[in-house]
Amino acid sequence: MAEEILRVENLTKIYPGGVLANYQINFSVNKGEIHALVGENGAGKSTLMKMLFGIEEITDGKVFLHGEEVHFSSSKDAIAHGIGMVHQHMMLVPSLTVAENLVLGIEKKKGLFLDKKKAIEETEAISKKYNLYVEANRRVRDISIGMKQKLEILKTMYRGAKIIILDEPTAVLAPQETEELFEQLLNLKKEGYTILFISHKLGEVKYLCDRLTVLKDGRSIGTYEVKDVTAEEISHLMVGRDVKLEYEKTGQEAGEPVLTVEHLNYTDKFGTKKVDDLCFSLRRGEVLGIAGIEGNGQRETVEILTGNGQAESGAIRYGGQDLTKLNVAQNRRLGISHVPEDRNANGCAPEMSVRDNLIAASLDRLSDKGILKPSAIEDYCQSCVRDFNVKTVSLETSIKSLSGGNVQKAIVAREFTAGADVIILDQPTRGVDVGAMEFIHRKILQMRDEKKSLILVSADLTELRALSDRIIVFHQGKVVGVLDDISHVTDEELGLYMLGLKQDPEERLREA
Repeated sequence: MAEEILRVENLTKIYPGGVLANYQINFSVNKGEIHALVGENGAGKSTLMKMLFGIEEITDGKVFLHGEEVHFSSSKDAIAHGIGMVHQHMMLVPSLTVAENLVLGIEKKKGLFLDKKKAIEETEAISKKYNLYVEANRRVRDISIGMKQKLEILKTMYRGAKIIILDEPTAVLAPQETEELFEQLLNLKKEGYTILFISHKLGEVKYLCDRLTVLKDGRSIGTYEVKDVTAEEISHLMVGRDVKLEYEKTGQEAGEPVLTVEHLNYTDKFGTKKVDDLCFSLRRGEVLGIAGIEGNGQRETVEILTGNGQAESGAIRYGGQDLTKLNVAQNRRLGISHVPEDRNANGCAPEMSVRDNLIAASLDRLSDKGILKPSAIEDYCQSCVRDFNVKTVSLETSIKSLSGGNVQKAIVAREFTAGADVIILDQPTRGVDVGAMEFIHRKILQMRDEKKSLILVSADLTELRALSDRIIVFHQGKVVGVLDDISHVTDEELGLYMLGLKQDPEERLREA
């Protein structure tokens, strides 16, 4: 008989202004199970987890732990009751070592200072105990994303967590790292740990989890045995319709190179070479996929391509010009659009309205001699909302009040309608549900059919294989693989390139 460890009853969260995020949610979690929480963006998953972790105050309803009602006023309370959370965006201090991050806030002192020897011993001991290998002496900025993920899990366990909430834990991992993480999570399950697993990747849910709870419009619509439902049935429960993430791409020959990256170099403030003699080209009417484990130069390359960063040397040729010294505005005027990796930090102005965010890239076209044209703006914004299926109460609504998927669709609408010939997409569907993902994918292919040229940087290898005409793989700031027969590319093969275990010969790399 399964032993219930956590239960929520009629949990409700209403934000100031009457915004209903969760309404009378009911579900329970058994000890030693991996329980998935799935739903569309805006379904209430994040708010629910924040209430369980003491970050958000509960408006109404009850939480029971081991059959006893509990009340959390902070994450410290939740941790004290054995609940830990690994956030989607890792909460680590890059300049500190792995051991220093593990013990941060509850460190043992030697006089006035941290007992570093003790911290290292405890890190190595807990790492060995749970088979989550980390290098205690290395600075966090120098370790792999996979090791950072393990460190985050160890941090929760070091603080006594028996229930671990994982929010999109595989979003930035290579396939081999994901496989390793799953093996370790299954080991933790055997050790009696309970895991709440939030993911938009339904294949992962099917592989890893015992049960799942589906949220829709802030409500729980049911808990299911994973073995009894297909991925298609789960997506139907989430979005209310069938979702297809496999596409028939129109056959077309890519044209001449429109953008060429030549011997690009960039070193970060820590002296690490992030972009190393990088060379590749983008052709007219193609989707060029870029794969790589996070931290291997993709972010810096995108920043340089879009005018958000400056290269030390090298050139980016586009339309007869070198872009390396141009700023964002100059790039945009030349016809380059950009969907950034972080929609909240770089993709929108959260405090401004949907209308103001939509027109930001098209002010020249929506004004006459510097004076904005209200009727043109209204027509343009209404067409963006209609054509890109952005769900908003009105154009005056603050964009931060929209769900993550709708914010992303608004950003895609803005960038895809700005009149650009080159569109640079950095993780365009990260953290969005399958319905929004399918919509964005179809818009990407539509732009390809219109002979636009797109660079697609994505940690989702299924997405890369579905949309790309070619894929190049980054490792340590270089292109190490060029793959143009996409139908035969596997995640495992991509993973070998991403981890630096495979590299194409130089003559092949020159074709990038």
